[in-house]
Amino acid sequence: MKKNNAKSDAPKPLDLDLRPGQSIELLKELHILTREGKLNQDSRRKLKQVLHLFQFIEKILKELSAEDAAKPADAQARHWGLTLADHGAGKSYLGFIVYDLFFKALSQGHIYGIETRAELVEASRALAQRLDFKRMVFLNTSVAESSQSDQMPAQIDVVTALHACDTATDDAIAFGLLKKARAMVLVPCCQAEVAAKLRQNKALNVSRTPLAELWRHPLHTREIGSQLTNVLRCLYLESKGYTVTVTELVGWEHSMKNELILARYTGRPKAGAADRLHALLSEFGLSEALAFRYPSLGSDQH
Repeated sequence: MKKNNAKSDAPKPLDLDLRPGQSIELLKELHILTREGKLNQDSRRKLKQVLHLFQFIEKILKELSAEDAAKPADAQARHWGLTLADHGAGKSYLGFIVYDLFFKALSQGHIYGIETRAELVEASRALAQRLDFKRMVFLNTSVAESSQSDQMPAQIDVVTALHACDTATDDAIAFGLLKKARAMVLVPCCQAEVAAKLRQNKALNVSRTPLAELWRHPLHTREIGSQLTNVLRCLYLESKGYTVTVTELVGWEHSMKNELILARYTGRPKAGAADRLHALLSEFGLSEALAFRYPSLGSDQH
């Protein structure tokens, strides 16, 4: 009798490193895992990306917790725990995993998910209730409008924006500055604004400077616009007293939207950052078009 070499249909053990206490039920609810505990290739990429981003966020949260613990007792008594605002939350993969792996073990602290699609907000609220994630709050509003919401505290410790499209990342930065964020974790996506401005001024720019050859072709316009957008954002954050680190989120084989901007507030604006930002805007013919993106350059809002 021949031995049956057919592959078993039984569920395979999860071949992904999970943290102690990490909720398998959450991963199933987020449809990252099937009900049988299986993980498909698309979900694997998504989970790897979110877990890798969490490592950066966790390091920041631990640093902020240590800073708070070192404060005088009366200051600690007035502190209601760490706060994190996740902009462009979508289905709140990031917010739920950060809560599960960090906030769940704390006695206080809140995560705020900000999303414009009402059906996703309602689904996230229902899931948080099912999982008893009591200190998760979901707002059906835009990034720009969320800063005025009475459901948000006056200060937010950490601002995240994972693949917030186009100018939503700029709105998240503006929100962070207004809320005196101690850290920002940004993965920009689909930066179209600067590229559109470069195309509008192409005739003038091409005749004015040889650098315009960098965006003469449409594909280059898009790429230069994307690169320039993030450079301007970094300079703006530095001018506001943040140290900025730019790195890759995960390997390029997992996502082309892969640039991770980490900003930590120090209260010491970087000398010359505002000047270099102004110079770049002038060189690329963007001073008038983008002046509103960088108000009160160099002034300290903290």
